[in-house]
Amino acid sequence: MRAVIMEAPGRVVVTDRPDPVIEQPTDAVLRVTATCVCGSDLWPYRGAWDVDHARMGHEYMGEVVELGSAVGGLAVGDHVVGSFVASCDACEICRAGYPSRCVHAVGMGSVGTQAEYARIPLAGGTLVPIPGGAPAPDLVPSLLAASDVLGTGWFGAEAAQAGPGKTVAVVGDGAVGLLGVLAASQLGAERIVAFSRHEPRAALARAFGATDVIATRGEEGVAELKDLLGGLGAHSVIEAVGSQESMDQAIAACRPGGHVGFVGLNHGVALDGQRLFGATVHLHGGPAPVRRMLPDLIRRIQERSIDPGRVFDLILPLEEAAEAYAAMDERRAIKALLTTD
Repeated sequence: MRAVIMEAPGRVVVTDRPDPVIEQPTDAVLRVTATCVCGSDLWPYRGAWDVDHARMGHEYMGEVVELGSAVGGLAVGDHVVGSFVASCDACEICRAGYPSRCVHAVGMGSVGTQAEYARIPLAGGTLVPIPGGAPAPDLVPSLLAASDVLGTGWFGAEAAQAGPGKTVAVVGDGAVGLLGVLAASQLGAERIVAFSRHEPRAALARAFGATDVIATRGEEGVAELKDLLGGLGAHSVIEAVGSQESMDQAIAACRPGGHVGFVGLNHGVALDGQRLFGATVHLHGGPAPVRRMLPDLIRRIQERSIDPGRVFDLILPLEEAAEAYAAMDERRAIKALLTTD
C-alpha cells in the first residue's frame, strides 16, 4: 500500500509500505477512504521534536475489509469513522466518558492512517458505523472531521461550559478553534468572540456562529475583549493552539469563576502558579473523548444540521501529501484532506 512517512522535519514522502494485517483478535483492517493532515502533525514537521521515518496520520474514515475474531458490533463492508485514540469502550475510564484516556488506549498516530489501509486496534470500541452505509460524497469531509478536529473543538466548548447565556472566547483560528466556534454556537452560547487576524478564517468563524472577531493577540487582545464585554472577560474560553502564548491569553481572557477548555496539543506550556491562583478560573481539557461523542456528531452531520467539513479548504490525493503539509505550515490552507481513491 501507499502511505505517508515523515522522514525528518520538513520532509514528507509517500512510499510503499506492507499492507496491514490482523495482529490481535481485537483488530480490524480498514480501507481508508479519506484522511487528513492535523495541526498537531505540524509540530514534528516544524522540528519541535525529533522524527525519523515516522508513520503519519490519526484522522480517518473508511470501509472495514477484515475483522479479528474478537471484534463485535462490526461487519466487513461497514463504512465507519474512528477516533484518533483507539479505546476499549469497556474499562472504568471509558465508562466514565473519557475513552481518550482508556487504560488500554492506543494513539492512532502510532499506527498511521495517512495511508490506503490501516490496522485499527480495539476496533469494536473505536469504530462507529455510519448509518446507511457509504456516505454521500458531500458528507465525507464533515464525517472525516468528526474523527478528531470536530470532536476536539466540541470538547473544548464543553470543557469551557459554553451554553445559553454565556459569552465564549476562542483562542486559535485553526480548524480546532473554528470548530470550537461551531460547537459553542450549537450549544447555545449567547455571544462568541473569535481571535483571528486572517480574514478567510475570520469569515469562516462568522459563518460558524462567531458574533465578533478580534484581530489582536496577547495582552492587547485581552484588553480589547474586555472592552467588548463591558470590562469583564468571557464566561467560557476555548484554548485551541497549545502554546505558552495561547494558554496565557486564554486564562487572561476568562473572567473570575469562568471556565477554560484547553484542547490545543500542548507544547512547552508552563503554568505560573501564582498567576493561576489569582485568576480564579476553572481549567479542564486534554485529548478529546471523541469516541464518546461520535454517534451524536455523526447524527448531526447526516441530518445536515452542522457542516464542519468547511474547514477543509484543500483537497489533494494521498500522493500529494507533501504539498498538504507545506500548505498548512505556510497557512495557505486551514486543513488539508487527502483522498485515497
